[in-house]
Amino acid sequence: MIFDLPRRLTAEALGTAMLVCTVVGSGIMADMLSDDVAVSLLGNTIPTGAILVVLITLLGPISGAHFNPAVTFAFLLRREISASESVAYIAAQVLGGVAGAIAAHGMFALDLVQLSTTPRTGSAQWFAEIVATFGLVGTILAGIRFRAEAVPWLVGLYITAAYWFTASTSFANPAVAIGRAFTDTFSGIRPLDLPGFICAELVGAALGVALFGWLLKDLSQSRRQPVE
Repeated sequence: MIFDLPRRLTAEALGTAMLVCTVVGSGIMADMLSDDVAVSLLGNTIPTGAILVVLITLLGPISGAHFNPAVTFAFLLRREISASESVAYIAAQVLGGVAGAIAAHGMFALDLVQLSTTPRTGSAQWFAEIVATFGLVGTILAGIRFRAEAVPWLVGLYITAAYWFTASTSFANPAVAIGRAFTDTFSGIRPLDLPGFICAELVGAALGVALFGWLLKDLSQSRRQPVE
């Protein structure tokens, strides 16, 4: 089944909005219910992984379920999406991310538009974002190559794990980072810190494409001897 560009862009905007709404909303709820940061982070982690499984399963057949400019950038590098479509995808993702943060605020009776004051910066966090995005792109590419039907679960489980093994809590997504800059709640990031995170995420995506493109390349065709 083929979907036209307006439907694909709507799916990307909707999916990214739901993802950011879940990240921000679960962070607000977790912070309200517990004064223990570790418990709050757990309450933020599980819903994020779960919603990724749902969104990728439901919207993947429409748009490919990127919901992430770094993923779109990865497919652009692989020449699996055109430059014009990638720009449109990224714009839809960013708008969806900001809308998701605003929707989360509305559900908790907070000011709809906010700017975060939470600092998230430094070489360790930037390196963590490189690692997180590298792993995410690798998970997607290897999943598509070997177990395409399992990609929603693979991505959801990877992000759930990466929340805990990275110093940055694994944003791994420029649109989510931008959305989180518009909330001064548990999951926020200062707008000032966005460039470092976004650059690190794009570097991680490019490294993921380079290494996993080589690792997953099927050489069986080139090794076949021509038939006489």
